[in-house]
Amino acid sequence: MVRELAIWLYLIIFKTFFQIFSLFPLKDKAAFVVSFGDNSLYVYRALRKQNVNIEVIFLAKQKTDFLKEVDEPVLSFETANVIDMIQSIYHLATSKYIFIDNYYGFLSAVSFKKEVQCIQLWHAVGALKQFGLKDLSIKKRSKRAQKRFLKVYEKFHKVVVGSNEMAKIFMESFNLTSDRILKTGVPRTDLFFDLKSKKKIRDHWFSRFPIMKNKKVILYAPTYRDNLIENFRIQLDFKKMYDALCDEYIIIIKLHPAVREQAKNLESTYNGFVYDLSEYDNINELLIITDILITDYSSVPFEFSLLQRPMLFFVYDFDQYSHTRGIIENYQKEVPGPIVYNTDEIIHHIKKGDYNIESIVEFSKKWNQYSDGKSSERLVRELFQSDYFMYKGVSYESKIHGIGKEIQG
Repeated sequence: MVRELAIWLYLIIFKTFFQIFSLFPLKDKAAFVVSFGDNSLYVYRALRKQNVNIEVIFLAKQKTDFLKEVDEPVLSFETANVIDMIQSIYHLATSKYIFIDNYYGFLSAVSFKKEVQCIQLWHAVGALKQFGLKDLSIKKRSKRAQKRFLKVYEKFHKVVVGSNEMAKIFMESFNLTSDRILKTGVPRTDLFFDLKSKKKIRDHWFSRFPIMKNKKVILYAPTYRDNLIENFRIQLDFKKMYDALCDEYIIIIKLHPAVREQAKNLESTYNGFVYDLSEYDNINELLIITDILITDYSSVPFEFSLLQRPMLFFVYDFDQYSHTRGIIENYQKEVPGPIVYNTDEIIHHIKKGDYNIESIVEFSKKWNQYSDGKSSERLVRELFQSDYFMYKGVSYESKIHGIGKEIQG
């Protein structure tokens, strides 16, 4: 009750300021509202690379590493910084393009002008767990909250996807029609096709941790269990893993910020074997240096599959998680790697090396259907067309109708 009251009050204030600022004319401006930042960064790079003549502003819930590269104003969003928040609402009310990468409740309280486009750059390439309207946990929320969720989803003019499979999931999870899906590929996956950037990343991490040159890297990246924040405990037996694998492997841990205290003493206890990089924002960089991924219901495998490297699915709480949160149908058949329930099974598969790389390739083809290294470029061309720039000396308006053939090719 208290939570809903606080949300209601916040949205009333937000709506009031938004309505006032809506009296101002729209500008040729793109506002990026970021929780994660990686997709937004790649779109921003494409905007500047293609000389799109548009003002850009970033509104960030937290200052991520991605924003260090941005040569644009960055305001604090949905924080205690009142001045930044008021300025943020002004930019949202006067921008022609709103890019978001998560669920934002403020969308339920605003009405965009007809010229505005709100583009959802969702933070996951694929989905093994349910979200949006398919999330089983929303049944416990109030009717007011469920109505608010629908209002938020209605504001997504376009949702960017990397595959037909994810398009179907978005349509079900956000109650969208097919005309609101943009099949241009997921912007941040461009990294996995950029040989120079991948080499630079490897050189950086090998310089920081020379041991990575001589040992294989295991990355443990479990999903965020929002219903178990206070009771979350890492279920890996690091003593067993150290005894069995330390001669050939090291382990990187990447936990959600809300639970990263769990890894606090592991580095010192298993010095030279365990490395806690939970504070590092860019998990895709960590994937570049990873030889074996251990995860569960996270979306990380969808991008990692582009590298065609082995992965294990450590689902010790499968029954509980599938009941409280919900996972996709045929999870066991969908994931492209062995399903394990304890540390002994993990060690067994790592030492045996029985991975089916062909299944990983097929998994990637299915979920990364439109992500081919040019996703950011395609998205920018699709959205901005000839009003803002010339493409290779030719007005892009004459080229935009061929985008479907280009993607398929």
